[in-house]
Amino acid sequence: MAEAFRADVLEGLGQVKKAVPARWLYDDAGSALFEEITRLPEYYATRAETEVLENRGGEFARLIGAGRAVVEFGSGSSVKTPLLLRAIDPAAYVPLDIAGDFLREAAAELQAKFPALPVYPVEADFMRQVDLPGAIHPMRKLGFFPGSTIGNMVPRTAADLLREMKETLQEGWGGNAEDAPLLLIGMDLVKDPVVLEAAYDDAAGVTARFNLNLATRINRELGGDIPLDDLTHRAIWNDAFARIEMHLQATRDIDFTVAGNRFTMRAGETIHTENSHKFTRRSANLLLLAGGWTPQARWLDSEERFSVILARGSEFRNAP
Repeated sequence: MAEAFRADVLEGLGQVKKAVPARWLYDDAGSALFEEITRLPEYYATRAETEVLENRGGEFARLIGAGRAVVEFGSGSSVKTPLLLRAIDPAAYVPLDIAGDFLREAAAELQAKFPALPVYPVEADFMRQVDLPGAIHPMRKLGFFPGSTIGNMVPRTAADLLREMKETLQEGWGGNAEDAPLLLIGMDLVKDPVVLEAAYDDAAGVTARFNLNLATRINRELGGDIPLDDLTHRAIWNDAFARIEMHLQATRDIDFTVAGNRFTMRAGETIHTENSHKFTRRSANLLLLAGGWTPQARWLDSEERFSVILARGSEFRNAP
């Protein structure tokens, strides 16, 4: 993991348009800051998704069925995951996350709430196929990917991730359509840019601290000397790509080193740290289909800000 972080940072800072993959925002400090973001008044997404999970449990139970192993891609929220687990009566719970300490803490909290439920935390980069614990191989599986994290990726990477998720979840699947892997995924919706920009640039500055924590992490883990006081957080709506972009912008010309490599930034130049794509019904369905998943059902919150979609793993067809 440390080598992958180093490689991504050095490659990203060496580009003409500097960028670091968003997954590296989520070390233990970053994960804790993101949990704080989800409770901010401007950040509607968690409340909207939670509303769906609270109100649609009966429909989830009917469509998903009992006895599946729930594999969550990213450490579970103390609010959202229990709502799903209570609704569907799972056989096991497997949280996957890249931030080990945060993962184990979240898994322990979940285990305390569901003492009879087998919990198998797995520290892994879920952007690639993950080897799941042997105990759940024969179980039918439900992937859970809340929070519209899929929107953090450009479409090609998002489709690749969905394919990797399918590979992870279909281990042990014998080809019976009834037992095909399922995926319950959150996907944020296109809306007024004013609302979107506020959600990613809150008045309390928590999102700014979350973004700047990446530079702090680079300095700490890669021997960097990035001048943190000369970087500022920016969140902008890019309508052409239907996404919010987060950047770290240099307020003056700066020079710094990371892992022995020297870099420069001009005043106004940025490091692109995160995308958050927003979806329409059609674009969400198209992305899922490209990743090997056939949409089965879709739910919206009462203000139609956020969607939760249930999809089934598609069988490969070498035909139109």
